[in-house]
Amino acid sequence: MYINWGLAFESFPILLQGAVVTLELTAGAVAMGLVIGLIMSLAKLSSFRLLRLVATVYIDFLRGTPLLVQLFIVYFAFPPLFGFSTPNKWEWIAAFLALGMNSGAYIAEIFRAGIQSIDRGQTEAARSLGMSHGQAMRYIILPQAVKRVIPPLGNEFIAMLKDSSLVSIITMEELLYRGKIIVGRTAQPVPIYIEVALMYLVMTLVISRILAVVERRLAKSDIR
Repeated sequence: MYINWGLAFESFPILLQGAVVTLELTAGAVAMGLVIGLIMSLAKLSSFRLLRLVATVYIDFLRGTPLLVQLFIVYFAFPPLFGFSTPNKWEWIAAFLALGMNSGAYIAEIFRAGIQSIDRGQTEAARSLGMSHGQAMRYIILPQAVKRVIPPLGNEFIAMLKDSSLVSIITMEELLYRGKIIVGRTAQPVPIYIEVALMYLVMTLVISRILAVVERRLAKSDIR
């Protein structure tokens, strides 16, 4: 089989556009996941049984089922279930919702662990100063917990970046989908898929280096 390595250079601009879409989708999904995750983590730690039950069911379902299945449920089942016709760019919306909800379940557990890692004495000290439970959580516990969960949140971003390749199955024009289109037109899978893999590798390595810098700065601030 003849391998046209020059095709990798020719296809780079098209794949780069797909990489930008991948980053946008990942950033949007993780941002949505942060909101959902914080809410669900607080609900799971709540003293109200119903809130704990809702949060537990949500987290267990999203973490216990494959992301691809969740993507199919959102893409194919949401329109008939909720009685609306698929809007323009539904693949974009479905991908964002599926990835965001999935990320929210994992981030919820990250936040929960971070909150529970803070010494209970700090909550008691805040309450002794006249703070309500909500004020203690907002001003004392959450700021410290957020600082501790930044490294695992970075790992979640990297994991979501790689998992976002699954949205190619619903024709979302991210990096992998554009690579598949080029392969279909040229019958040259070797150079294209190697290039796609290298582009994912570069993105994850850059994010990892940024996270390493952030962790070092956080460690220095702790020493101070």
